[in-house]
Amino acid sequence: MKITDARRQDAPMIARAVMMAVGDEICRDFAGNDRTLEDVEALFTELAAMDDSQYSYLNTLVALDDEGNVAGVCIGYDGALLHQLRERFFEAAKRRLGRDMAGMADETTPDEYYLDTLAVWPQYRGQKLGGKLLLAQAARGHAKGKPAGLLVDKDNPKAEALYHRLGFESDGERPFAGVVMNHLVLRK
Repeated sequence: MKITDARRQDAPMIARAVMMAVGDEICRDFAGNDRTLEDVEALFTELAAMDDSQYSYLNTLVALDDEGNVAGVCIGYDGALLHQLRERFFEAAKRRLGRDMAGMADETTPDEYYLDTLAVWPQYRGQKLGGKLLLAQAARGHAKGKPAGLLVDKDNPKAEALYHRLGFESDGERPFAGVVMNHLVLRK
């Protein structure tokens, strides 16, 4: 496996990763009653292809298998840029989904490098790829002098155990899309 910067043409895979990471329930909530999961995927694909969105390929590392197929994705960015980067999400959600998401609570703070999304395709799981992606993305934050922070669903103890094994420490709770999640930080 090779971990490298994502390219604009990886946008469809980045979109699938975001949807996998946030889960079906939140994706269906984004879609609402009038739109489909395909509409949500189109939204995230558009955002991933942009240079200035939180889900941008420029904020993304991908793990590639020996044939060059995307095996996993990790998105991260400076928490100080959240409001600027999220504007694109708000604009696209309103246009594509007819949803005003502008009231969403912040899932990160300016003092951390936020690990927004981690997803590994099922056929590549069990190879410690998720941990390698997280640590590579966290290194970007540490190079900027910031600890890496992430959210984990309280109903996902397996993921939280992985994060703790990698050195992340519990740091309270934060909301994401109406769900209160555990906040973890990697300070080294």
